[in-house]
Amino acid sequence: MTRRRRGLSPEDQELWGRVVQTARPLKSDPKPVFMPDPAPVPEAKPRFRPTPETARGSYRPTPSRPPPGHDLAHPLSEALAQVPVRMDKRKFQRLSRGKLDPEARIDLHGMTLAQAHGVLNGFILRAQAQGLRLVLVITGKGKTVGDDGPIPRRQGALKHDVPQWLRMAPLHGVVLEIREAHARHGGSGAYYVYLRRSR
Repeated sequence: MTRRRRGLSPEDQELWGRVVQTARPLKSDPKPVFMPDPAPVPEAKPRFRPTPETARGSYRPTPSRPPPGHDLAHPLSEALAQVPVRMDKRKFQRLSRGKLDPEARIDLHGMTLAQAHGVLNGFILRAQAQGLRLVLVITGKGKTVGDDGPIPRRQGALKHDVPQWLRMAPLHGVVLEIREAHARHGGSGAYYVYLRRSR
């Protein structure tokens, strides 16, 4: 096996010389692609008054977090109460007082979100096909979550997801009204679901 010689041969040097003569330098300061100016960040105001201890540097602030079980989002019951009523006003008044009895009920306790979503869809569609108007969906209030991280976690995933599922396909055309149940039917751990008439 022959070893390759180091360096360029005279022919290669001549060829390289021609390439170097035709090369042009790159622009040293290329203009960037359009990017909007970053929004100014407001200065954070101190949350405490300096004391002799803080001035010496011995104070270590702990991250502020909400008390255990505190939900940063607006309470779901408030959000549902702000939705305009679409069912008959008299029936709605009876419903909100707990005087209308559900014709069927389903309990989603102990199910994963994936299981509960499928079961809920089947239950609502069967109820409407049977001509039922008012059903009760029991979600529970949710377990109290631990306060073991800087990001607060929402309590009761089923309680928060069920109203969204009821507004999505395939149920959005079937469900007329969603309201938190009266205390005699489970209160904030359950929902009244008022269905449209089947055609």
